[in-house]
Amino acid sequence: MNSVQSGLSRTLAPKGIHGHVMGDLGRGIVSGALPENSILPRDAELQQRYGVSRTVLREALKTLAAKGLIQPKAKIGTRVVPRDGWNLFDPDILQWHADTGVVDAQFLFNLQEMRLALEPEAAALAALRRTDAQVGELYHWVDLMGAAGITGNDFVQHDLHLHICVAEASGNPFMRAISALIEVALVATFTVSSPIPNTERHKLSVQRHRDIARAIEDRDPQAARTAMRRVIQEGIDRVSVETGRKPEDRS
Repeated sequence: MNSVQSGLSRTLAPKGIHGHVMGDLGRGIVSGALPENSILPRDAELQQRYGVSRTVLREALKTLAAKGLIQPKAKIGTRVVPRDGWNLFDPDILQWHADTGVVDAQFLFNLQEMRLALEPEAAALAALRRTDAQVGELYHWVDLMGAAGITGNDFVQHDLHLHICVAEASGNPFMRAISALIEVALVATFTVSSPIPNTERHKLSVQRHRDIARAIEDRDPQAARTAMRRVIQEGIDRVSVETGRKPEDRS
C-alpha cells in the first residue's frame, strides 16, 4: 500500500472565498501538483482562475506564507517552500495531506512517533491533575467505543474524543493543541487496519483504552504513561503488518 486515504470526518470552519483559494493552493502544494521550489502563477492569472479580487488573493497567499508553504520573492514571484520548511503541526496542512491522499505509511509512522513523544506524558499529567468529571468523561467514551454494532467511523470518533479528553485533563494547553495531529493519525491508522468488525480486536482495543482511563482514575502516572504508549504502539504495529513497512524503513 503506497498511500492512505484517510477520509477525515472533521469539518473545518467555513472560510469563504479566501478559504477556498487558500485550500485549493494548499492542497496543490501538499500533493506536489505545485512542486517544491516552483514559482506560483502570477497574481493576475490566479485572480482570473479563482474569480477573486487582488485583496482576496493576497490574503490567501499571506496565510499560506504564514504556514511556511510559500515565500514571496521580489522580482521573481512567489516560490513554493521545500517541505522541511512547512509547519506540519498546522491543522490545515495536516488536513490537506489527508484530503490529497498523501498520508503514506512513512508519513503515518512520523505522526505516530510524535504521538509517542507527547501523549504518554499527557496521560501521566492527566493522572496527576484530572478532575472527577474528566474521569467520568473518559469512561463515557470508552463505553461508547465498546458498544455492540458500532461502526468504524463512530469508533474512531469516540476514540478521538477520549484522546482529546486526556489532553485536556493534562492541564497543559499545548497538549490540547495537537488534536489535529492525533485525528489524522487515528483516522488514517484505522483506515489501514480497523478493529471493526473484528470482535476480538475490538474488545482488546476497548480494554487497552479502559486501562488508560483506569490509570488516570487511580492517579497513577506511570501506569497511565505505559497504557497510552501501548495503545499507540499497537496502532504502529497494525500499520506495519498491513503495509509491510516498519518505522525504521526510510526508503
